[in-house]
Amino acid sequence: MHIREIRAAGLRGATPEGGWSHEIRPDECVHTLIAVVTDEGVIGYGSVFTNDALVRGALGVLEPLYRGELAIEPERVSEKLHQQTFWMGRGGAITHTISGIDIALWDILGQVTGQPVGRLLGGRYRERVRPYASVLMDEPERMADTLLPVKAQGFRSFKIGWGPFGRRDAATDEAIVRAAREAIGPDCELMVDAGGSDGFWSQGYKWALRTARMLAEYDVTWFEEPLAPDALRHYAALREAAPLPIAGGETLTRRQSFDPWIAAGAFDIVQPDVTKVGGISEERRIGWAASEAGIRFIPHGWNTALGLAADLHLASAFPGTDRVEYMTGSPYIDAIVATPWRLDADGFLAIPDAPGLGVTLDPQAVLRYTGDPAFMAE
Repeated sequence: MHIREIRAAGLRGATPEGGWSHEIRPDECVHTLIAVVTDEGVIGYGSVFTNDALVRGALGVLEPLYRGELAIEPERVSEKLHQQTFWMGRGGAITHTISGIDIALWDILGQVTGQPVGRLLGGRYRERVRPYASVLMDEPERMADTLLPVKAQGFRSFKIGWGPFGRRDAATDEAIVRAAREAIGPDCELMVDAGGSDGFWSQGYKWALRTARMLAEYDVTWFEEPLAPDALRHYAALREAAPLPIAGGETLTRRQSFDPWIAAGAFDIVQPDVTKVGGISEERRIGWAASEAGIRFIPHGWNTALGLAADLHLASAFPGTDRVEYMTGSPYIDAIVATPWRLDADGFLAIPDAPGLGVTLDPQAVLRYTGDPAFMAE
């Protein structure tokens, strides 16, 4: 079974706000779907955290390398694509695009073998996992209106991020966290994401340490992205001094980029994004390297339903990965699948057990958000 072609289709029309200082608009594309089509008619699907123009450009570069390759060897094929494009620079659009290809190849391997991806990764440690609802921060007086409808959906774990936090003053930061804790109550998990990868993030180590101490008073589970993406030395110092776990890593790509952060002890929780980092093959290596260093591996998941499915399978294959991120309110998560995601009575998501990624895309929904009638054609 060989790769015949790879298609890309950008999602537009309902792109959710990201909280960035230069905010994205609904018609902007930041997520692109991938379809790997085989010569035997099997199609695997993946997702890329990159604009579709960049993905198509990357596919043009990669096409001579993947055309005709065995579609049931995801790790080997993906590594070939990485190895043959070092000269273009590790990371960026090429690596992001390989991520989507790799996810789709694992989907194909699962379909061909009749097994869910998590089992192919070595076995399933769990059949369900707790998702945390990922929502943007707002003014303190509006946090209850933001969180209570999400809690009513059954979520019992919440991550609030970006918005005014770290961008105004300490009183506003604490007021937002206090309002969130009061809204969800003492029995729900609360995590805080400062959004330090925002453009021109101005807060440094001392702000992060003061803020970490404040967050600990509100029983915050972890403090995510409190510093700029390249502040390795300060991340390591903060992890040593902070009274709560420090999380990050969503901006890094490939295992080689994570190595110095793991070696420096910069994170308590490492958060690679499967749609950017190199796909399932690469994220599995990062997860094991982190686990062996005593660092928790919890995937970053601000992407699509296919990214969420990949995260669920990765969570099933790691004994310590007991959380996944769920971007609430996005049709790219909730509306493009034929069978909607459902939380159980305990606020958990079942890990798909059908072959491959175990999710079926809704062709009409995909057409609505991509405008591409050929994307899912057999």
